[in-house]
Amino acid sequence: MKFSNSLKFNSVAEWQKEYIDYDNLKRHIYELESSIDAANGSSRSHERTALLGRMTPAAANEKFLPLLDRELRKVVAFYVAQEKELLAEVERLGQSIARREEEGLNGLADSRYSDDDSDDDDESHGIPSGSRVASQSRRKRSLSGGSPVKGRRRMSMDFAPFPHNNDLEAGPEPLSPIASSGSHPEDLVGSKTSVHSRPTLSKIITQPRAALADIFSPTATTNAAPETVWTSKSTAAFDIRMLFKRRISNLYTEATNSKSFVELNHSGFRKILKKYDKQTENDLKDKYLHETVETSYPFDHDAKTRLNDVLNTLVTYYASCVTGGDISLAAEQLKSYQREQIVWERDTVWRQMIGQERRGEVDGHVKSLTATGGRTRTGSRSLFILRTPLGPVAIKLQLVSLLCALGAFALILNVPFVDGEQQNRCFAILVFATIMWATEAIPLFVTSISIPLLVTLLKVTRKQPSGEPMTAEETTKYIFSVMFSPTIMLLLGGFTLSSALSKTNIDRIIMTQILSWAGSRPSTVILSFMGVAWFASMWISNVAAPAMCFALIRMAIALAANIGGQASPISSPQNLIALEQMNPQLDWFHWFAVAWPVSIVSITLIWLLLLALYRPSVQPNGEPLVIKGIRASRDTFSWKHWYVLIVCVVTIGLWCIAHSIESVFGDMGIIAIIPILAFFGTGVLSKADFDQFLWSIVFLAMGGIALGKAVVTSGLLHAMDASIKSAVSGLSLYGIVLVLSGVVLVVSTFISHTIASVLLVPIALEVGQNLGEPHPNLLIFITGLVCSAGMGMPVSGFPNQTAATQEDEMGELYLTNIDFLKAGVPASIIATLVVIFFGCLGLINAYLDFTIKHILTKGLHEVDESRDQNRVVNEVS
Repeated sequence: MKFSNSLKFNSVAEWQKEYIDYDNLKRHIYELESSIDAANGSSRSHERTALLGRMTPAAANEKFLPLLDRELRKVVAFYVAQEKELLAEVERLGQSIARREEEGLNGLADSRYSDDDSDDDDESHGIPSGSRVASQSRRKRSLSGGSPVKGRRRMSMDFAPFPHNNDLEAGPEPLSPIASSGSHPEDLVGSKTSVHSRPTLSKIITQPRAALADIFSPTATTNAAPETVWTSKSTAAFDIRMLFKRRISNLYTEATNSKSFVELNHSGFRKILKKYDKQTENDLKDKYLHETVETSYPFDHDAKTRLNDVLNTLVTYYASCVTGGDISLAAEQLKSYQREQIVWERDTVWRQMIGQERRGEVDGHVKSLTATGGRTRTGSRSLFILRTPLGPVAIKLQLVSLLCALGAFALILNVPFVDGEQQNRCFAILVFATIMWATEAIPLFVTSISIPLLVTLLKVTRKQPSGEPMTAEETTKYIFSVMFSPTIMLLLGGFTLSSALSKTNIDRIIMTQILSWAGSRPSTVILSFMGVAWFASMWISNVAAPAMCFALIRMAIALAANIGGQASPISSPQNLIALEQMNPQLDWFHWFAVAWPVSIVSITLIWLLLLALYRPSVQPNGEPLVIKGIRASRDTFSWKHWYVLIVCVVTIGLWCIAHSIESVFGDMGIIAIIPILAFFGTGVLSKADFDQFLWSIVFLAMGGIALGKAVVTSGLLHAMDASIKSAVSGLSLYGIVLVLSGVVLVVSTFISHTIASVLLVPIALEVGQNLGEPHPNLLIFITGLVCSAGMGMPVSGFPNQTAATQEDEMGELYLTNIDFLKAGVPASIIATLVVIFFGCLGLINAYLDFTIKHILTKGLHEVDESRDQNRVVNEVS
């Protein structure tokens, strides 16, 4: 999460204006960076450069240091005032505790509701006793030194308000040195005092009273010790203890807020200085942080020690008044109250923000794609309003689509469209799922989850080879057994690698290093970004990779990320679906042997297309454009980085030779367990990382597998043999590839790539099996690759959906539908032609190489078995 967001949602609501203005400092950094670029001779067009003039890095320091000093003075002034109020409140609390002990049980009857812990002060001002408003308004006036700050309302715990009667108001003297000069508060350590005198804060800190320790010790409580206000079981004593408990808890919360205030501001100064050094090539961070920030009062050792003493004092008070002298129990309870306060005040907003970021939302508006691969929307518009006796009903497109899907489903169930009862029912499920996926009447993964239910209820599966329908119990066991296949485990393994690389920032370190070599020519920079997006999509999946690079070149990265979805089996869900249908499955080496040349040629041709369409090397005024180079990351590799890299390399290496080690692992899905154990077992990834996996994609793939198996076992695919054979009769292999690729391209352009593969891969399988010389793996592979080539619309796949939602500072979209039509459609055609003409030859060679090796291995094994059988027969004879 960005530090600006972290600062916003970890800060105390009423104090937000008193924290370091991180966003404003960051804006000044970018302005200074632009001026330095101009001084260094860069001709980059920037609207702020002329206004700021040209300056050197040293001159940038002269402009930036006053901004830092101003923020530091603001933080120091607020903390000093806040600390003064806090110390005064703590000392009043100590005086109240001492007075209570002095009065003992005798004062309970007369002062139960009129003592220094009552709310009479509120009532005198016309405020109801114990009200939340009274407590909040008084604390805001007391602890912020002014009127309540406007903004998000503080949802603090419903504690009783602090006492403000004459006894407490006359307690401490003003700590003038703090308020006037900003110096450290004077040492309050004093001489010993009796229990009946009024102790100062330091006296209570340094010399806890022996009487209290004796009263609340286990021995004292079990023996016949005198009853006190802290041990009495009377209702009045209980009320007094509750009031003090709430007061101490409130003060403890304020003290921990002050501690958090210091820590957050220190982090803010450190991070903004690090960003300043990086952007302006300065070395200001260590000097300013150590010599200026950490020597200022809130950040020095004395201030931290004083605040820790206050916290320890409050723990001691709480132990005396509430927990019977048990310090450890008091500390534990106060920390739990602090956690509850965080839940009340900040956790709701925090969780909402995290949920919005996971959904790709900003400020309540959808900015990106959903995890299901469908179009995101803030709420579909109504087609028309239907007036009913119960009121108006908005008819939306999703409702119409749902009704159409249900109508088609019911029609096919009652009117035979395919010979055979099971086949016709399966055809109804296929049509229903296709309409639901294409229109997104409900979320895509919900449609996928409904498939096992429909398959079981309609009993579409049949036993092999008898052809008898399976019972509901048999169908349930079968359909769930095939849904969680090794392919799903491979998908989870890919998610694990992606999370580990992202969490350790290895992806950013490597990508910034590569981009730092790109230079300043726009054409080279575009090609570098496309290469980085392609490489990132190969390992991190083309669902996540685009969002990491979109700040600079959006269209190029979108197209390159789509092509990157071809490069490895885990780079996109459609590849895994294609791999699931292959028999035998291709290992990673053979996939790379075909996909890498295809995708590299496609990237190069698309790069040339973008250069021709957008002419990025020339500015609108005709002058050549020079782009500032990307600086390499200064982060160094730690042992954790090397550990993650080694596990990733070992896992990918095993995937590449999976067929050679089948006798050991059995399938690539088992190999995928290795990174899961290696990262989650050692703490590199946590349970929260596991929860953030794209589980909707997992269930989408599982539903697609279930539908594919239902189509096969019901006999629907076999019933379509005649139609498929007549369609491909007279066509050569290349003719079939051309027709199939065109169909796949059109479908994948208008719907999700994943859904296109779910629908079309089974058809490619059946077409390949009906060829004169069967080539099912070839057609399945081509279908998977062409699915990633559909890039002509904003809704064509994850990368395009992400690119289509990017906005500038004014809220205007960077890319429009015209951009996708102008660049996406030609790029789709180019990538498809590369797959057809260049990829087909490579696919055939790789396929034949793998198949021949597999057949030879299988044939030799069968010959050995035949020889063994003959030898046994001869011996028996």
